[in-house]
Amino acid sequence: MTAAVLICDDSNLARKQLARILPQDWQASVHFAGHGADALATLEKEQIDWLFLDLNMPIMDGYQVLAELKKRQLNVNVVVVSGDVQPEAYQRVMELGAIDFIRKPVDTAKLQVIFKNATLRKPEPVQPAKRPADTELNAEMRDVFQEITNVAMGQAGDLLARLLNVFVKLPIPNVNVIEVSELHMALASVEQHSSTSAVCQGFIGGGVAGEALLILTDSSFKDIAGLLNFQGELTSSTELELLMDVANILIGAVLKGIAEQLDMSFSQGHPVVLGQHAPVSELIKTNARRWRKTLAIELSYGIENYNINCDLLLLFTEDSVKTMKHKVAFLLEE
Repeated sequence: MTAAVLICDDSNLARKQLARILPQDWQASVHFAGHGADALATLEKEQIDWLFLDLNMPIMDGYQVLAELKKRQLNVNVVVVSGDVQPEAYQRVMELGAIDFIRKPVDTAKLQVIFKNATLRKPEPVQPAKRPADTELNAEMRDVFQEITNVAMGQAGDLLARLLNVFVKLPIPNVNVIEVSELHMALASVEQHSSTSAVCQGFIGGGVAGEALLILTDSSFKDIAGLLNFQGELTSSTELELLMDVANILIGAVLKGIAEQLDMSFSQGHPVVLGQHAPVSELIKTNARRWRKTLAIELSYGIENYNINCDLLLLFTEDSVKTMKHKVAFLLEE
């Protein structure tokens, strides 16, 4: 039985990967959308049977799409495919009408079960053809790094959500190769005239090396302490301890998620405190000579209903980029 499918994800890599494992006789009836508004426009024009929907997208996210589908009473089977694996995320999408939830990267067996239960033909993997590796960080390669990070940050967000019993708002990763002089621009949204505290932790493994920079706005400490049931006075020492706790969770989980997808492992150095209660620009200025040109991946976490804002910046050395491109080349094969 042939079905019309719409895959909605802001990642071109994610769209391709999912399309490959659909039933072969469905391939001619697959539509793509890069964000929620694009998906709704397609659903208005085409008769779609299955919508595979990402959650974290620009313009219109997956939650908004589900709410709009419910409002318009559009008849389509929605399966959420996301790196956001928080329990509340699952609960929200199911309440909004999704029939199932698949975590990224997509588990083919899970997808087969969904189709089997719907009495549709089981998907048969399509063998990708080999393509030459790209030596530049073009749009396609940037998309690959963004999707790998998207999966890893979802795992980190899940750990933080379970620890604090909150809903973590996951960002869309920002991936760029930048000069150290541009580093302050990448963090401009963090500063906003507020003071911050930061921790830096080096990592290395399999020909890849870099540093993870965790920046927490000082206004976040009060709410973090409350969520962790801390009753004492918020001293500089206490805030440093809270900063380290958040850094250990997010840095460790994100690096682990990226390493697993690249089939490698990272050794992490001891965390170094860059500073407390200072503007981001001052923290960066003090340590600028350590980074030079870098592949920078920026993640901005927030927690719903709390004044907690945290930025995680992964800075990979220039030499690491070539190794990482080689590692992910197979993901771009078609």
